[in-house]
Amino acid sequence: MSNRLETIQLELQENSYNWLVTGAAGFIGSHLVQFLLDNNQNVLAVDNFSTGLKKNIDFLNRYHQSLNNNSKFIFSESDIRDYDQCLLMTKGIDFVLHQAAIGSVPRSIKDPLTSHDSNINGFLNIIQSSKENKVQNLVYASSSSVYGDSEVLPKKESHQGNLLSPYALTKSVNESYAMVFSEVYDFNSIGLRYFNVFGLRQDPNGQYAAVIPRWIDAIMKGEDFFINGDGSTTRDFCYINNAVQANIIAAIPKTKEALNRVYNIAANHQITLIELYKIISQNISMNLPDAKVNQPIFRDFRPGDILHSRADINLAEELLGYEVSMSVSDGLKDLVKLECEKYE
Repeated sequence: MSNRLETIQLELQENSYNWLVTGAAGFIGSHLVQFLLDNNQNVLAVDNFSTGLKKNIDFLNRYHQSLNNNSKFIFSESDIRDYDQCLLMTKGIDFVLHQAAIGSVPRSIKDPLTSHDSNINGFLNIIQSSKENKVQNLVYASSSSVYGDSEVLPKKESHQGNLLSPYALTKSVNESYAMVFSEVYDFNSIGLRYFNVFGLRQDPNGQYAAVIPRWIDAIMKGEDFFINGDGSTTRDFCYINNAVQANIIAAIPKTKEALNRVYNIAANHQITLIELYKIISQNISMNLPDAKVNQPIFRDFRPGDILHSRADINLAEELLGYEVSMSVSDGLKDLVKLECEKYE
């Protein structure tokens, strides 16, 4: 946990703010709601279940009921593509944590219209309604995909490359809209360029599931799983605790200088997919000694994927007070232990 986050938690215990979390039935969104409820906040959670899971909202309802504090939790099945609904959901809100989007590079290549509708039109509805309702600050999910084909490592926020997918384009447009709203309307926001966030409640199922939950699930079930490419592809994987921290410290930044910027959110650690497989399989074997761990099957690279990724997180450290609270290896150890408990 970062010192900045600890400072904000003390403030939250004294002040119950009104928060809107979009995409609350999703992986990151559900963790943000859980953190806010832990810290005595009032949360309006919204999702249209296009990719989010109802079981995550069921979990949050049960979790909220188990807490002995004054937090308030309301869930609304709403759609960010409807501007009138966005006006309603942002009314009386202090801070917006905007996670709702149609994720996945391959999904956007297959269906660019849906990605555009949710990720661009939906974002514009949220930022416009937030401005109209005088929200203090909007924190929104961007993506490392905005670096496109730039081969410079580590990735600095100022780097630019040719965008490789409709998904990357939608996130780049979000950032541009946010900057325009700052200049034209004096509306505050902060964008977070996530680098491969992973953790509990990340859906392992479906055609567009992320690599870590898909591999863990397949290995523990003794099923085949795949590596796209030769295994030398690298990623800067980021445990969910780090992403939650980033959202909270961005919502209540320590200086005005931190506002109206975008920040890399990652672990500042580059590993290959082969190394990732070894760490996951070793941890599964430690927790489930009888589990048969299959070898990965290699297949072609996916279109739109970048080969290497590593984030420079200096700007987030300097202006937000961001700290990597859990490393990739510790995060994987924690996650695999939790997942293995379901099989014991």
